[in-house]
Amino acid sequence: MAAELTDDALLGGRLRLLQPARGHRAGHDALLLAASVPEDARAAVDLGAGVGAAGLAVAARLPEARVTLVEIDPALAELARTNADRQDGDIGTRVEVVAADVAMLGRRGGPERPAAQSADLVLMNPPFNDPARFRASPRGGRALAHSGADADIATWLRAADRLLAAGGRLALIHRPEAIGALLAALEGRFGAVAIRPVHPRPDAPAIRILISAIKGRRTPPALLPALVLADAAGRPSAAAENILRDGAGIS
Repeated sequence: MAAELTDDALLGGRLRLLQPARGHRAGHDALLLAASVPEDARAAVDLGAGVGAAGLAVAARLPEARVTLVEIDPALAELARTNADRQDGDIGTRVEVVAADVAMLGRRGGPERPAAQSADLVLMNPPFNDPARFRASPRGGRALAHSGADADIATWLRAADRLLAAGGRLALIHRPEAIGALLAALEGRFGAVAIRPVHPRPDAPAIRILISAIKGRRTPPALLPALVLADAAGRPSAAAENILRDGAGIS
């Protein structure tokens, strides 16, 4: 029997997603990642796209961008294709879906699609719960989406390096605890690293970091102003409303 699906509205209804009712579900992480993408992106690849939330949000915000959604799970890849086709406007014509393993994409002579050096942007929301510190979910799909050793980020960055043209940009979202592993894995391939902490409230520690980097640069890292999602009373901040409801980019 086919898995139960829900039909969810994101970005204030501008993005509609069919997704499994159980397991990993698209949420704020995907939308924050999409909002961090620069406006001049034209050929983007979303690695580990799931049902397509982040990549489709990029396509919705940037009408000139073409986006390739890469997902290892064939069932989720099929849902991503369905989701692309059901969006308003020409999004379906600007989105390609590829069922592929990120590890294979990082190898010399890897899959033909997406092609090596074909992208000016790679975005990713890699598995972020290191099993050395977190107990993996008993649900297979959720575990695959959420559980990965910090050291495995190097596999994802090798794929991004192969897919990006010279000077191409990387955008990713991860846990603050992984910052050491991320910086170590970026070294030698990417520079001009910019790190933006994301806080749930002004008085709370960061729960996510948004990172951008440029292939082949050697510029030192920079720490950007934090994004705060809500005030001390839990009311959404103006910045969060602009991003999560109105589909704005992070300025």
